[in-house]
Amino acid sequence: MNDSATSRSSLRSFFTGLLPLFVLAHCAHHIINSLTVPLLPMIREDFALTYTQAGFIASAFSIAYGIGQLPSGWLADRIGARITITIGIVGVAVAGFLVGVSQTYIMVVIVMVLMGIAGGGYHPSAAPMISASVAPEKRGRALGIHLTGGGISFFLSPLIAAAIATIWGWRGAYLSLSIPTIIFGIIFYVLLKRVQSTRTARRETAITHAETPPVPGERRRLVVIIILNTIIQATYLSIVTYIPLFLVDNFGISEGAAASMMALLYSGGLWVSPLGGYLSDRLGRLPVILTVCFITGPFIYLLNIVPQGIAFGAFLVILGMIQYMRMPVSEAYVVDHTPEGKRSTVMGIYYFGNMEVGGLLTPAIGYLIDRFGFYTSFSITGAAILAVFLLCSVFLWKRGD
Repeated sequence: MNDSATSRSSLRSFFTGLLPLFVLAHCAHHIINSLTVPLLPMIREDFALTYTQAGFIASAFSIAYGIGQLPSGWLADRIGARITITIGIVGVAVAGFLVGVSQTYIMVVIVMVLMGIAGGGYHPSAAPMISASVAPEKRGRALGIHLTGGGISFFLSPLIAAAIATIWGWRGAYLSLSIPTIIFGIIFYVLLKRVQSTRTARRETAITHAETPPVPGERRRLVVIIILNTIIQATYLSIVTYIPLFLVDNFGISEGAAASMMALLYSGGLWVSPLGGYLSDRLGRLPVILTVCFITGPFIYLLNIVPQGIAFGAFLVILGMIQYMRMPVSEAYVVDHTPEGKRSTVMGIYYFGNMEVGGLLTPAIGYLIDRFGFYTSFSITGAAILAVFLLCSVFLWKRGD
């Protein structure tokens, strides 16, 4: 009976307070920037772009997004996370509106840079705040549930974007989704202040979660894990950028259908992230991270082999599951091994690496596709990911980790 009451109390703690609010906030943060990849075939046609030029649109956001993580994480540790998170929602939406009114390729690239800088405030601030609101042994699950908010955005945006763009064009998709996101961002700012005030009052009469501080000497292991995850994440995102173009040019499907199919890849974000977080809470962070990183490279190569139709749709679902399984576990690992007062700063560095490397890789992969085609490019990328995994694993093995 006591265990049952404890279980119910634990369940309530996940769905009250900060976590549901942050699921919505994460959804709002990504709903605009997740439009770019599914709409890229339409943007390419409108401006008559090469693969390399189309890749620069995505990389302009990624590079700026990465740069924005560093000052935002540092500021969040010093002035509080509420302001930086709100900028990460409202600022991205304002930039999305400007993308919708842009009439030239250069204008789109410039506004994508502004969108990335504004968006840099969200993740370095959100993950530490959520982690502090739950017991350490439940951190993976909490971060996994939070990531479902982003999964919802990435799942719905291809469907919504395809539907709106069919009627009003790709610009209409940006314009129609930006305005409600701006409104939500303002409401979120007010609600977060109220929730924080309530939690502060509760903490004055409650015992805070006990937590073991990071063990001295683990910093190098943390660095290796960050490097491994950075390269895996960046390369994965770079490849995903070209999947709609691959579907259009390799399989000959329509641009709208290609945009809609991206929802299959992102569908894993609706349920796999909590599963990944749960497994890491039960089995440990490293086994989950290393297993998922190991299979990422071969699955990118398999893009060359899977046939069109239901098989390719199922493959996109699995490819998305691989990504969303790893993400909350990596965040939890970084938080676990970082002192509380520096978590936003370190998370800023973590996301900086992810986005910067991804921003540089995206046009580079576009260049490979322009020169050698999809098959060679996917093969090289898959082999490179596997090689990086093996090198990092050797280092961890030598250290007895």
